[in-house]
Amino acid sequence: MADPAVRVRIAPSPTGEPHVGTAYIALFNYLFAKKHGGEFILRIEDTDATRSTPEFEQKVLDALKWCGLKWSEGPDVGGPYGPYRQSDRKDIYKPYVEKIVENGHGFRCFCTPERLEQMREAQRAAGKPPKYDGLCLSLSAEEVTSRVAAGEPHVVRMKIPTEGTCKFHDGVYGDVEIPWDAVDMQVLLKADGMPTYHMANVVDDHLMKITHVARGEEWLASVPKHILIYQYLGLEPPKFMHLSLMRNADKSKLSKRKNPTSISYYTALGYLPEALMNFLGLFFIQIAEGEELLTVEELAEKFDPENLSKAGAIFDIQKLDWLNARWIREKLSEEDFAARVFVWAAENDRLKEGLKLAQSRISKLGELPDLAAFLFKSDLGLQPAAFAGVKASPEELLDILNTVQPDLEKILEWNKESIEAELRAIAERMGKKLKAIVAPLFVAVSGSQRSLPLFDPMELLGRAVVRQRLKVAAQVVASMAGSGK
Repeated sequence: MADPAVRVRIAPSPTGEPHVGTAYIALFNYLFAKKHGGEFILRIEDTDATRSTPEFEQKVLDALKWCGLKWSEGPDVGGPYGPYRQSDRKDIYKPYVEKIVENGHGFRCFCTPERLEQMREAQRAAGKPPKYDGLCLSLSAEEVTSRVAAGEPHVVRMKIPTEGTCKFHDGVYGDVEIPWDAVDMQVLLKADGMPTYHMANVVDDHLMKITHVARGEEWLASVPKHILIYQYLGLEPPKFMHLSLMRNADKSKLSKRKNPTSISYYTALGYLPEALMNFLGLFFIQIAEGEELLTVEELAEKFDPENLSKAGAIFDIQKLDWLNARWIREKLSEEDFAARVFVWAAENDRLKEGLKLAQSRISKLGELPDLAAFLFKSDLGLQPAAFAGVKASPEELLDILNTVQPDLEKILEWNKESIEAELRAIAERMGKKLKAIVAPLFVAVSGSQRSLPLFDPMELLGRAVVRQRLKVAAQVVASMAGSGK
């Protein structure tokens, strides 16, 4: 029976390229809402002001729309419980924090970052898990008032019971118990007046009438903090469901350091959104062999939130490739296929801008494939021979690639100007000419030493594809260094 009261949300932080894990959690919430006739809501959690950017927020919205997910409320469509961006809700949280302090469940902490780091180092050295030691709990009311009046920077922390355990029921893990001595005195309000994720999360879920919170299992350990905040505010918590993390075939956590995880990587390589959603949705349903090809509507029909597995969801790229191939062959008409190809080639202006860059570098149109095909390839098939003409030893090449990869991650706005500026800065720090840095990158990004100008294609390919190509190039060069080539 449909329950219109069900309200679920996806609440990504716009601090980087949208992760396939975000699509995984979003799809579960979307299917849960459809199954119960409820509402699916999008909220942007940008309390981390130093890392959150409008560019990444737009990428989140674009990526989830590309996945085919639709929300009834969000920062782009509005709704009765807005704003749906936490930075726009800053003034909402403070009264709730003050209520917790006034009722004796929170306290003001004046510890400096330096003092906290020394405390954590001492705890780690003693073999203890680092957590706040409660120093400011002993401050008198008069001293607190005086230091606040003097304008001394401080945060607000929550108090934690000193004995016993937090017991709660999880929709996936069942009955869970976590000892209170394993829970830190969480910061609720930062010195800049912004709430932490934990505080804003609880207040927003309450005000937006969220009935079920479904998120990754990495948040399971945070439930005691959230339950306490609900109790301190006299509010009823939602029902919790913690989904198993997606993992690599070796059971390690899916991370961009090991494998491509950005949704933009899969769009750039020409995966169909229907195939990716089909692949992710299979983690949530029970089916017989031969029934794998499913639309989102069919996934919703078979979706059973009461029968979820705690086993890790294995991100098997070969299975995704198999599903994507079936979608291309079995679900697209000739007209649909042609239309999809044109849309894919035009993504991020790759075709138009690639042709513009190639025009002055060819003498006949037949030279285009060799010059610009790297903009559309899913795999360059990079071999050690490609680096043969680069005047540097394998060890020097590897040093350049290993330096460039993490430094490019620091770029907030991915465009040719910021890429060039960062590479020039890297060359200066390494004491090399820009040409020496660019030469191996040409090969890593294009697969050839004859290519289009480097900075423009890096922008067109996108951060996720460039990241993966540099990673592959580093592996190839590492094999050259190991073999003495």
